[in-house]
Amino acid sequence: MAKHTLWSDEYWLLLIQLYLKKPVGVKALYSREMVELALELHIPPQFLYEQMFRLRQLKEPKLELLWERYAARPRLLSRGVQLLRQMKGFGQAADFYDGVAVQESFERDFRPIKESGTEGSKGLLMPVHLIMILDLYFRLTPSTMQAETPEVVELSRLLRLPVGTVVEVMEVFQFCDPILRRDEFTIHPLLEACQEVWDRYGNGRPELLAAEAAQMKNYFVS
Repeated sequence: MAKHTLWSDEYWLLLIQLYLKKPVGVKALYSREMVELALELHIPPQFLYEQMFRLRQLKEPKLELLWERYAARPRLLSRGVQLLRQMKGFGQAADFYDGVAVQESFERDFRPIKESGTEGSKGLLMPVHLIMILDLYFRLTPSTMQAETPEVVELSRLLRLPVGTVVEVMEVFQFCDPILRRDEFTIHPLLEACQEVWDRYGNGRPELLAAEAAQMKNYFVS
């Protein structure tokens, strides 16, 4: 597997600590803890997820040594992680992703959308919310994109958003949907963000969006 440019072998301690958190084991790709560590290191969750599998397999001598030294010594592990985080420049890498768009997107997906302006959720919406809502959008018809629809209610609870916000985002997606051919013009603070998400997922294969949303669900349930 290719090594990420920002990866350091010292980060194995962070993965060991995360692996040992209950329930012990490889954490879900988009679990909140995995995403938070990815944001801290500026390294995509996919890479950390693969590294955690390498850690689990213990097929490399250096990983066996690290595991023997730290796995049964939580205080030593905690002290090592603390010292690592105190290092100058830790988590402040300026060399981002060499212009690879898919890697650049991961951090933006978990940052609040500026000037979202939606009633009851200003400053709370992130692109990851829009991705989840778009996934449901493709499983509904415009007439069922209502606050009373059970699937909409269930998603709003999962995302911890007002149900009206979920409906509002779906209405904005309708202006991005070329099939609906909406003639009227809209100026909405979420239109640009929704269009970006639509361009990433809306014109592709819906099963790919569904698979991504299914994994991202772990961010909200963990």
